[in-house]
Amino acid sequence: MTVDVGLIMGSQSDWPTMREAAAILDELGITYEARIVSAHRTPDRLWDYGKTAAGRGLKVIIAGAGGAAHLPGMMASKTRVPVIGVPIQTRALSGVDSLYSILQMPRGYPVATMAIGGAANAGLMAAQMLAVSDAALAERVDAWRQALSDSIPQEPRDE
Repeated sequence: MTVDVGLIMGSQSDWPTMREAAAILDELGITYEARIVSAHRTPDRLWDYGKTAAGRGLKVIIAGAGGAAHLPGMMASKTRVPVIGVPIQTRALSGVDSLYSILQMPRGYPVATMAIGGAANAGLMAAQMLAVSDAALAERVDAWRQALSDSIPQEPRDE
């Protein structure tokens, strides 16, 4: 079975955030693999993952990282597969450090960057990227978005 999306994170502690991307991918029927790939603690794993991503059929990589947040950028430097970065909220600087690290990529190594903790949107962005060449997925994304719109009441109500 071909896997379309690589869902990677720097550590186990990133999973509570990154599982939101996984939930969206599950809901839309998109295949993915979830892996811990630390830019600092497992650099050989990062290099191997990036070098083999395209050849293994990955079409998009969602990379979540906190703190120095080098994972998304380093992954972008090792593969032509599009990378979506998710800054993980941190205790020290509330994720602003992660956001800036992911945003500040040099020319030639772009990373599509979500908001701090924006893993759900990363999952949706990956789905929309894949839907460009997959009509059935495009229909599922359109239906998902319509359901979201339909869930918003027209008038406020007391809860």
